[in-house]
Amino acid sequence: MEVITNPRQMQTLMLSLKRQGKKIGFVPTMGYLHEGHLSLIRCSKKENNITVVSIFVNPIQFGANEDFGRYPRDFERDKSLCEKENVDYIFYPSYEEMYPDGFQTYVEVSELSKGLCGDFRPGHFKGVATVVAKLFNIVCPDNAYFGKKDFQQLKVIQRMVKDLNFPVNVVGCPVVREPDGLAMSSRNKYLSTEERESALYINKALFEAKRMFEDGITDPNLIKERVRQIISQAKHLKEIQYVEIVDSNTLKPVDKVKKSDVLAVAVYIGNTRLIDNIEF
Repeated sequence: MEVITNPRQMQTLMLSLKRQGKKIGFVPTMGYLHEGHLSLIRCSKKENNITVVSIFVNPIQFGANEDFGRYPRDFERDKSLCEKENVDYIFYPSYEEMYPDGFQTYVEVSELSKGLCGDFRPGHFKGVATVVAKLFNIVCPDNAYFGKKDFQQLKVIQRMVKDLNFPVNVVGCPVVREPDGLAMSSRNKYLSTEERESALYINKALFEAKRMFEDGITDPNLIKERVRQIISQAKHLKEIQYVEIVDSNTLKPVDKVKKSDVLAVAVYIGNTRLIDNIEF
């Protein structure tokens, strides 16, 4: 496994591999890898000749009062995990390499960035789309792998790729959960033992919503109210930012729940913001 920090060097190497007929799989991450990330790496390993993992905590997708400064970082740990999964290359650029002096070009997916997390994290998806566009241009992947836990992010990136004619297949991979059901997230590290127990009410609520739908309930308001009731039982709940049921393509709220719609939630347990979703 090789670690590359220079974008031009990375791009030159990837273009050379593509000329040799190699298929490149790419897993973009912000590091502090967990089993969810590793599942994406394994998907890439199965479907490509070369697997690249990027590790870059992207400053432009964090708001002024968000957790950029304390976002968990441990490159040596991430490197060891990547080596165990037989990753071929880690792309590990500096902020200065990604955003040199005078940087002023951004990518924005207008409609899909609205609603859900977009209402609470202004500018977030503009930062996501911009960094992913840059990473796609640097790594030149054939396939790129993203977890469905960040469902709105996945849809934003798929739209960007379609609209801007990137020659990349964006693959959405299933949410990976802890044995007790909590969706895996690098931010879970912030949770105390008691807060983590409280966070389990999120998963409990989502699967109750799925059961309601399977029992024939299609009124989104009934389902959302029940989800709120369950999450509200969490001892360390600080805030429910949103509980919404949306069309999986448009991300617009639905009047009647149908198969493939998505229930998405954002919740503060203590000072930790957690997101999760489930597809009906």
